[in-house]
Amino acid sequence: MCFSAFRNDTFLSIFDNAGSYVSYSVKSVREWNFIESQCTARFQPTIPKNCRKGSGLTSTFYQRQNKRFPVNATAGHPLESEPEAISSKDVWNSTKDALDAFYRFSRPHTVIGTALSIVSVSLLAVQKLSDFSPLFFTGVLEAVVAALFMNIYIVGLNQLYDIDIDKVNKPYLPLASGEYSVRTGTMIVTSFAVLGFCLAWIVGSWPLFWALFISFVLGTAYSINVPLLRWKRFAVVAAICILAVRAVIVQLAFFLHMQTHVYKRPAVFSRPLIFATAFMSFFSVVIALFKDIPDIDGDRIYGIRSFTVRLGQKRVFWICISLLEIAYSVALLVGASSGFLWSKVATVLGHTILASLLWSRAKSVDLTSKAAITSFYMFIWKLFYAEYLLIPLVR
Repeated sequence: MCFSAFRNDTFLSIFDNAGSYVSYSVKSVREWNFIESQCTARFQPTIPKNCRKGSGLTSTFYQRQNKRFPVNATAGHPLESEPEAISSKDVWNSTKDALDAFYRFSRPHTVIGTALSIVSVSLLAVQKLSDFSPLFFTGVLEAVVAALFMNIYIVGLNQLYDIDIDKVNKPYLPLASGEYSVRTGTMIVTSFAVLGFCLAWIVGSWPLFWALFISFVLGTAYSINVPLLRWKRFAVVAAICILAVRAVIVQLAFFLHMQTHVYKRPAVFSRPLIFATAFMSFFSVVIALFKDIPDIDGDRIYGIRSFTVRLGQKRVFWICISLLEIAYSVALLVGASSGFLWSKVATVLGHTILASLLWSRAKSVDLTSKAAITSFYMFIWKLFYAEYLLIPLVR
C-alpha cells in the first residue's frame, strides 16, 4: 500500500500491490491525517518507507495546508484521469502574492518619497503657467521613472547583503522570509539598475544621468560587503550617504534636469531651492538616525555600530525630534520673510501644524515597544511627504 498526491496537492490516492485504489479530494490537514492514519494502521507492514508521511510524495500537502477545497471522492479511475487545470482563483492568488512580495521588496515608503521629492523639486523650476506644458510632464515622468528604477536597485541591494540581519529586524521582507531566493533578488536589482541607466542615456539629460550614477555609487558603497565598503557599518558615513542622496542629489540634480535639459534655461540656484536643500539635509539626517532605532537588536548582533547601538534608543529618539523641530523653526522664519502673502500664510501655517503634530505624537511614543517605534518612523516619512507638498509654496 502507498500514498501519493496529485500536482495540485489536493488529492490523496491510495492503492495497493493489486492495483486497486481510491482517490480523495482532501479539504484540510485534519482529513488528510485521519485518512492516512486509518490506512497506515491497516496496511503498515506493506507501506514502503519512501511513501510514508514526510516523504516527497506527501510533504507538499503539508506545505499548502491553508488551501481549502470541496470534498469529494472517486474510486476505480486511472490515476492519470484526474484534472490538473489551475483555476482562475489560483492564478489571481499567485499574482497577488507575487505583487505583494515585490511591493515589500521595493520598500514603498522610499518609493513614495522619491517620487514626491522629484515632482516637488521640478515645480521649483516652473516660472509661469505656460511652463505647465507636455514638455514639463514628460520631463518629470522621465526623471521619476529613472529614479524609481535606481531606488529599487539601492533598497534591493541592501536587502541582499542584510538577509541575516533582516531575519531579526524585518522578517517580513521577501529575502529574509525566503519568498525570494538570492538569485531572484540579484536579477531584480541588476535589471533595475540597467533600466535606470538606459533610460537616462536615452533621455540624454546629464543632470539625470549624474544623479543616477552618484546614487548608484553611494548606494552600492553603503550596502555591499567588500573591503573598505559597506559604509552602513559606520554611523557617520552612513548618515552622510543618505544625506547626500536625499538632501543634495535629489534637490539639485533633478532641479537642474528640469531647468537646463527640459526648459533649456541657465542654471540658477533660487531661494526656494536653497531652502529645500537645507531643510532636507536636516530631515535626511533624522531619517538616517531614526531608521536604526527599531533595528537595534539585529544591528547589535551583527556588529553594525549605529548611533542607536552606541547611545541608546531614547537618546537618539529625542535627538531626532530636536533636529526636526529646529528645521521647522527655520522654515517658519523663511516663510515669514517671504514677499508673497499667500506664500507666507501657507508656509508658516503648514510648518506650525507639522511641528505641533510631531511634538504631540513624540510625547506619546512607547520607546519599549518596537511596533510603536516603527509606527512613529513611518509617521516621520509622512512628515517627509508633507514637506514636499509645502516646498513648492516657498517663494
